[in-house]
Amino acid sequence: MSRTRTLVSELRSRLGAADPLPPAPAVPDIPPPPARVFPVVLERGRFAQAAAKHTTALVGIGQVGSRYATDVVLQFQAELAVAHEAVNTELPDEWGEGHALLPLRSRVTDHREFLLRPDLGRRLDDDSLARLRERADRDPDVQLILADGLSAVACVGSGLDLMSHMTRECEARGWRVGTPVCAKFARVWLEDEIGEEVGAKVAVIILGERPGLGTGDGLSAYVVHGPRVGNTDGNRNMMSNIHQRGTPPNQAAQRLALLIDAMMTQGTSGVGLDLTGLADLGEAAGTGYRAPQVRERLVEMDR
Repeated sequence: MSRTRTLVSELRSRLGAADPLPPAPAVPDIPPPPARVFPVVLERGRFAQAAAKHTTALVGIGQVGSRYATDVVLQFQAELAVAHEAVNTELPDEWGEGHALLPLRSRVTDHREFLLRPDLGRRLDDDSLARLRERADRDPDVQLILADGLSAVACVGSGLDLMSHMTRECEARGWRVGTPVCAKFARVWLEDEIGEEVGAKVAVIILGERPGLGTGDGLSAYVVHGPRVGNTDGNRNMMSNIHQRGTPPNQAAQRLALLIDAMMTQGTSGVGLDLTGLADLGEAAGTGYRAPQVRERLVEMDR
C-alpha cells in the first residue's frame, strides 16, 4: 500500500470510520394503499352552472381536491393544440394559383416575420403589386380577397366555399365582382391597397381569424367601402366566427351581401354605417342577447 493510502486509512480510523454502524431504528409496518382512492366529488356551484350556460368560455369547471379534473385538463390541452396548429400552419405558395386565384403576397418574407411584423402584412410586395396591376380587372363593384391571416387551416378549409357563395350573392344583385385573388401572409388592412389599386367600390378580405380554444378553422370577413391606404378599423365592418359550428359560409355570404348593399346605398362603411333597419341580418343587426355556440368536445374519457 502506498504511503498516501496508509495516511488516508489512518485518518479515517481516527475520525471513527472503523466504528460499527448504530442499529437501524425500528420502522413501523405501513399498511398497503387502498385498491382505489376516492377524491372529493367534482361539484360546481349554482352560480357557475348558470353562468356556464351563457358562454363557451371555461367558466365553473370545478375541481377535484385542489386540482382541476383530469377531463378538464385533457380538454384544455386538446383545444390549445388545435389553436397552435392553426397558427403554425403556412399556406403553400402554389395553393392560390392552383385554385384559379390570382396569387399575391405581402411584404413579409417568412412565417416568423409574419407573426412579429403585422405592418409588413398590410402592404403588397413589388412583384405582387405589378401582377395585380397587370392581370386584375379594373373598377369592379366588389373585390374579393381570400387570405391566410392567422389560420391557413381556415383559408384552405372553407375559404373557397365562402368566396364562391359570396360571388353568387353579389352577381345575383347585379354587382360586378373583380378578379378573385389569394394573398399569403396577409393582414386585414391589405384589402385597402388591393381595393384601391383595382378601383373597387367595396373590398372584402376573407381570412383565417385568430384561433380560439378548439376553433382553428374560423374565418372572418372584413368589408370596407371606398378602400384606400390609410383606412383604419373604424372604416370597416366585419363578421367573424364563420365556420360550420358558428355561422355557416352560405348564411355568412347572404349577410355579407346585405352589408355590402347597405354600404352601396349609404356610401359609407364602418362606424358611420346604419344597420338598424337591416332585419335580415338577424342577430348581427341587433344588440340583444345572442346564444353561445355549443362547445365541441375534443376528448372523450372512458368512464
